[in-house]
Order: sequence, then structure tokens, then C-alpha cells
Amino acid sequence: MMRAVQLRAPASLDNLTPADLPDPGDPGPGEIRVRLAASSLNFHDFAVVAGMIPTVDGRIPMSDGAGTVEAVGEGVTDYKVGDSVVSLFFPDWDDGDSPSMSALTNVPGDSTDGYARDVVVTPQHWFTRAPQGWSAAEAATLTCAGLTAWRALFVDGVTQPGSIVLVQGSGGVSVFALQFAKAAGAKVIATSSSDAKLERLKALGADELINYKAQPAWGARALELTGGRGVDTVVEIGGAGTLDQSMLATRVGGHVALIGVLTGIVGPVKTALLMSKNLRVQGLTVGSRAQQLAMIAGVEANAIRPILDQHFPLENLADAFRHQASNAHFGKIIVDI
Repeated sequence: MMRAVQLRAPASLDNLTPADLPDPGDPGPGEIRVRLAASSLNFHDFAVVAGMIPTVDGRIPMSDGAGTVEAVGEGVTDYKVGDSVVSLFFPDWDDGDSPSMSALTNVPGDSTDGYARDVVVTPQHWFTRAPQGWSAAEAATLTCAGLTAWRALFVDGVTQPGSIVLVQGSGGVSVFALQFAKAAGAKVIATSSSDAKLERLKALGADELINYKAQPAWGARALELTGGRGVDTVVEIGGAGTLDQSMLATRVGGHVALIGVLTGIVGPVKTALLMSKNLRVQGLTVGSRAQQLAMIAGVEANAIRPILDQHFPLENLADAFRHQASNAHFGKIIVDI
């Protein structure tokens, strides 16, 4: 038997139910058996367990998983027993900028069972190696938040020394984007509604700070902080309620990486502003296996380590989501398995 947490219908935090389920057994050809040690929370996971993203009764949630290879099946060449590995958000998106729609639908914790459990047996391509020397808790932050930030800056964007990047808030994607941008030699403007969190962002390297509660017109303030030039990339996690300010903050020909929907899923867009500034507003959802491996090489080369918030045991997964919903966290919330 193995421990797991299942989401029972109707989906809600109160219906996250600990369960003892059958052990998945030995890996078959091309498969690996992974003993999971950690997961981390993303807004996507919250959307599933809160019922915003429909799934089946009994789904095992959580898209992020990290642990150790316990056994390998026939024909497996990428891993050996004892290897540290981390899961992929899109297991079937290997490489390339334009995946098929089918490659974007097989998401652990959403359309198939995820990593809120002790052990999994999966095809070997569902995981990559973890960064050398990282704990499972650290590695589990990369699957969704880390790779999303990486793609926004270095795949869809061209962040380099001298670039100016604006990050919103202090959640996992935003903190990773700050760390990655600074490692690339960029200048970073950080926004938050909390002065205490802004000071923590400053300690991580943020060059300029904006409290958006004190300065609701923060787009104009960001423009001012760049001498009227505007930022090269905005890591946009708010969505409908913040997009206009993000476009105001961005330079002519700049890039808004549209990642989140925290302020709503629909809303009016100032299309004249979008057009007149020749902006590129690009939606993105995480990334490919090749991009994850590039990110792992990047964090190793620059000695970047993730910022971890509180740890919760697997059995208290609902409490971890309540902590997330309170917006009190800074960086990544960890589930120890």
C-alpha cells in the first residue's frame, strides 16, 4: 500500500482526503519507479482542488513532484537507481516552441493523477534529473513555477545584461523571475502590496520597489523609474486586473509575459495602447522538457537556490492550500511526503 491524498467530489479543500491505495508495483519497459519526497504548491493546483479546473472524483492532485529513482524497467537508459529526479508539468512536450494541443493536456494532478502520494511508476520521460546537490523540496519548486519564469525571460523573452524586468508580487514565479533576471545581469523592478515583502525582494536583488497599494498607478511609476523608456519584460501574474498597468510600464516593442489570472479571467484590454506601443503580449503555460533541462543547467551554473516558505506534511495538504490562499507566503510552499 502507499499513502496518498485524493480529491473527492465535489472539489473543495475540505474534500482533500488521505487514503491508502495499492502500491503501483515494479516498472515495466521504459518506466521508472520514483519514491517521492516533496511537492510544491502552485495556483494551478489550487484551481484544481478548489473546483475551478474540473477533474474526476478521486483525483490525486499536485503537478510538482521530486524524489529518488527506486527501480528502472527494461530499456531505461536515462536513469539508474538512486538518481534524484523532478517531474515535468507537460510530460509529452519534449522540445520545440509549438507543441501539439494533445501534449498540453496530459498534466499530472489535473487530467491524470499527480504527486500527492508516496511513490509513482511512470514512463521515464515524465521526469528529468534534478539539480546537483538540491534537496527534493528544492527540486520540487522547478516543475511549474521555476520553468514558467525561465520561459518568460529566456525563451519567449530575450533577457540579458542591461535588460529591465518587472515582477509582480512574491509568489513562486515572481521570486524565481527576480533571481533568474539578476543572474542574467538585468535590472529588476518589483511590486507588492506589502512593504515587508518588498524589503525581502530587495534583499534578493530587486533594484526598484513599488507598493501597488500605495501607488495604484504603478505602471506610470515603473515608466518613471526607467526614465520614460519602459521595461523590456513584465512577468504578468495578475491577468485582467493588472494588464493595463503592465502595458503602460512596458517599453515600445516590449514583452508582457501573460502567466496568471489572479485578478480575473476576462476583462477589457486597451487595444489602442497595445497597438501604439507595438507590444507583444504572450500567454504561456510552463514549458518543455528541453527547456526544463536548460533551466536546471542554468541554476547549477549560477548557484541559484529556490526560496522556500513553510513546509506541510502530506496529510495536511489542505492546510498548505489555506496558507496559500491567505497570501501570506513568500516563495514556494512545500509539501513533505
